[in-house]
Amino acid sequence: MELAMAAEDAAFRDEVRAFLDTHLTDELREAGRLTTSVFTDRDYNLKWHKILYEKGWVAPNWPEEYGGTGWSEMQKYIWSSECARAQTPNLSPMGLRMCGPVIMKYGTQEQKDFYLPRILAGEDYWCQGYSEPGSGSDLASLQCKAVREGDEYVINGTKIWTTHAHFANRMFCLVRTDASGKPQQGITFLLIDMDTPGLKVEPILTMAGDHEVNQVFFDDVHVPVKNRVGEENDGWTVAKYLLEFERGGAYAAGLEVNIQQVEHIAHQEAADGGKLIDDPAFKAKLDDAAIRVKALEMTEHRIMSAMSAGQNPGPASSMLKAGGTELKQLIDTLAVEAIGYYMAPFEREAREPGSNIAPVGPDYALTPMATYLNNRASSIYGGSNEVQRNIMAKLVLGL
Repeated sequence: MELAMAAEDAAFRDEVRAFLDTHLTDELREAGRLTTSVFTDRDYNLKWHKILYEKGWVAPNWPEEYGGTGWSEMQKYIWSSECARAQTPNLSPMGLRMCGPVIMKYGTQEQKDFYLPRILAGEDYWCQGYSEPGSGSDLASLQCKAVREGDEYVINGTKIWTTHAHFANRMFCLVRTDASGKPQQGITFLLIDMDTPGLKVEPILTMAGDHEVNQVFFDDVHVPVKNRVGEENDGWTVAKYLLEFERGGAYAAGLEVNIQQVEHIAHQEAADGGKLIDDPAFKAKLDDAAIRVKALEMTEHRIMSAMSAGQNPGPASSMLKAGGTELKQLIDTLAVEAIGYYMAPFEREAREPGSNIAPVGPDYALTPMATYLNNRASSIYGGSNEVQRNIMAKLVLGL
């Protein structure tokens, strides 16, 4: 692996930085800075989506034939890293990173022609109907039932933790179409219009006070058979393919920004007659986290190098998902420790972009506690880290 960046990649990095400097408005910068979870509020992520769509950069991972950029693996990594450093609003991943690639691989030509241009342009806003009460990490145990009646499926049941379902106009959903065999063999993948009669979205407020996730109820919801992706009872194959896009990613650049933020706080906050950054115990924890982030960065570079050479990264997405999310939680904990008493106030309204409500403490203390609470879920969603370790144990260690 060559650590020095190639001249063409350095030139691309400079182009990306110039673009971000020009097109990230003050409003979008504030929205990105105040984002405390994986999802930026819809209005802001869609504004950023439209800017990237006009530039032709909204779907780096899509093939060029469907509107992708044609970037190399290293260029994609540079793009993700620079966006993390600039703290851009997070685009919703549900359409671009999950449902879109699935439709490309398993969808009919009619589905490709209809859905892919709309996903690319930001005309559809998607949510994911996977988890259910009692069926999270053990996704194959799902019970939301779909019975075929002629040219339609009739769905009854519920989905939970459905992020941004209250904003979405479409859902990709796993349903139980056969309970006679192995659980994985009776699942079907459907595309659902959220305006369909019988579908109801109820909010779930997180510990941080955010309305981000929901429970969705299906009461005789009719979905056309033409909205099925893949074969009936073969949705597990489709679902596994989708999870390859939900996991992994470029974590290190964002984590480096988080480390810098904690360092900034530690230089401001007092401790034992001095500054927190001078406390040996705290400094040792911060340095340890920084070293681990650097190790993760080297792992990302190694994987990018292998992919650029045409190699299959194998279980790399599980490695990055487990390592990246656990480091994120560690740094969140250090940030909360650094702000001290400022973690106590509940300041949901002050975290709204454009809010005229002044925070109780300094600006740097406004988001760490909400980020900490929201990111407790990061080691669960996308397949829990325990599941990721099982994958690594099987595919890396041969256990």
